[in-house]
Amino acid sequence: MDQIVTQTIAPPTLSPARSLLIAVIGFLTLVDLFATQAILPSLAIEYGVTASEIGVAANSTTLGMAVAGLLVGAFSANVERKRAITLSLLILSAPTALLAFAPNLTAFALLRVIQGLFMATAFTLTLTHLAERCEDRTAAALAAYVTGVVASNLIGRLTAAFVAGLVGATSSFLFFAALNIAGSLLVAFALTRNEPEPIAGNARFWSAWARHLAQSALRRTFAIGFLILFGFIGVFTYVGFVLMRPPHALSMGALGLVFLVFAPSMLTTPAAGRVTDRYGPAVTVPASLAIALLGLVLLLLPNLAAVLVGMSLVGIGTFFAQAVATGHVGRIADGDKAAASGLYLSAYYCGGLFGAAAIGQLFDRFGWFAAVGGVFAALSLAAVLGAGLVLKVGK
Repeated sequence: MDQIVTQTIAPPTLSPARSLLIAVIGFLTLVDLFATQAILPSLAIEYGVTASEIGVAANSTTLGMAVAGLLVGAFSANVERKRAITLSLLILSAPTALLAFAPNLTAFALLRVIQGLFMATAFTLTLTHLAERCEDRTAAALAAYVTGVVASNLIGRLTAAFVAGLVGATSSFLFFAALNIAGSLLVAFALTRNEPEPIAGNARFWSAWARHLAQSALRRTFAIGFLILFGFIGVFTYVGFVLMRPPHALSMGALGLVFLVFAPSMLTTPAAGRVTDRYGPAVTVPASLAIALLGLVLLLLPNLAAVLVGMSLVGIGTFFAQAVATGHVGRIADGDKAAASGLYLSAYYCGGLFGAAAIGQLFDRFGWFAAVGGVFAALSLAAVLGAGLVLKVGK
């Protein structure tokens, strides 16, 4: 008699090489978004403006990203992902290079918006590509991608501060234009082509938006994304101004090294997929944001070491929560994942723009304590919303 052997099949995993590739693409896609924050004090002097003015102008990239996230989600149903990602990163290099020659703050802000349009196009389509091709490994793939975004915060800021010290703040954008081109080439040679998911029947492009927005689980996740970037941008746009003033009085070079605080996030964020698989998003998001809230308290102390630890904890908590929320959208979206990713990213980047504006006003008018208080309120609300996340779509 034949013997029947029962074998437990382990869930598919993402190879280290593939994870690294996804992370590098994430790094090269969003490095322009965060690197600029390392040189904001120098840019404020260059254009003769206040902290909140340069903060909003630099983060106006998020306006373009919010708009592009919606448009890509609506109109990308028949777009071949690899070709579109490659072209988006190549075109992105143009406004990035032109930032080196922006004559005033208005031109600077407009170029940042244009950057955002192409960054978000590449970002949204990459998220969609990963969700479509890594169906059983979505959480791991997106965690790898967000890890690359973490690296763009760390390496991008360090590089921006270093290059700005050599050639000036505005001229450093030429270097980042070269990185955009490198990202385009990497996608062209490393990603595989896949057939897009066309809209079924004669459905209108807004039908997917309406369907996703009607689902309470997705709405909750979109709100969490908004609040996460609201808080993150609110902290890291203006903390540099605090560190360059007494009692810290750091130089531009020292300020660049401060952003090594993102190094721990590069180690913790890849675990977001595994932790979420084990404990679920309703536990993981509030727990990670609790770490960020602890970091916010440390930012208020007059001790540099405490501030650096606080910055590190804010980075760990917000990036981990972002990785979980991003993967959650890909998991629970019922069809047309591009539209779901687009709505999430639109909400996420709107949060960044609102955070730069609202926290900037608190910072200019009432000081650093008020700014941190505003961020604390936003991340606390995100933690409360995170406790209600579920692994199925509900109306």
